[in-house]
Amino acid sequence: MEVRITTLSENTATYGYIAEWGLSILVEVEGARILMDTGLSFSATHNAQIAGIDLTSIDRIVLSHGHADHTGGLYDLLKKTGEIEIVAHPDIWDAKYVQRGQGETERYIGIPFRRETLEDLGAKFNLTSEPVHIANHVMTTGQIPMRTEYEQIGSHLCIHKDGISIPDKLADDLALIINTDFGLVVILGCAHRGVINTLNHARDLTGNETVYAVIGGTHLFLASDEQINKTIVDLKKLGVQRLLVSHCTGFRASSRLAQKFGDGFVLNNAGSQFTLP
Repeated sequence: MEVRITTLSENTATYGYIAEWGLSILVEVEGARILMDTGLSFSATHNAQIAGIDLTSIDRIVLSHGHADHTGGLYDLLKKTGEIEIVAHPDIWDAKYVQRGQGETERYIGIPFRRETLEDLGAKFNLTSEPVHIANHVMTTGQIPMRTEYEQIGSHLCIHKDGISIPDKLADDLALIINTDFGLVVILGCAHRGVINTLNHARDLTGNETVYAVIGGTHLFLASDEQINKTIVDLKKLGVQRLLVSHCTGFRASSRLAQKFGDGFVLNNAGSQFTLP
């Protein structure tokens, strides 16, 4: 079994592609074409055209969570794909905000479109907290349990509900799992609920103990040195062979991961294409 990965939107880009804060990754496996996230605005659509990818051939869209940098490209993409199923957690529609500093005004970072607008363009939302089988050997994690003591949701993230601001538990954070004969390939959006939590949940769901590759955002750009160190130790314990990280991993964590994983590490940016194994 081969897994083909094409990154359509990311903070950085290879020559000829455009970069934009966010993430969108096309996964092709056994005839299925699944788009994980849609980037912040038009970059995924633009870069797909540069790469010669026919967006009408995408079978499903999976949204890792409801932040704008992973959902903002939906409008442009739906104009290309037409009617398509979109798999996500119900909480993607929470009113999501961020407050970076003390006294700073909260800024809206949720989905930048009304649900009805996207449905008029052909979006068919399949919203559930449970895992969803997308294709043979491909499934979502559903809601990810918080198990490690060192992976926590950032306190700067919140939602507005009933007129008040409360911490966002990011219950909508999920990942995509490809269960291959050479091990699990796990596609992350931001891993807000923790990279190691996500990988352990993927192993539990599939019964496959081998994690071959981790791809996407790891949300380590704000992590302490202690958290980065513990994450590296646990990635090594899980036997991860390939790290193709992106977006919210950050250069500090990326440099540490590169040192520890050597040739198994790749800084995955817009325009990157890989075939696994």
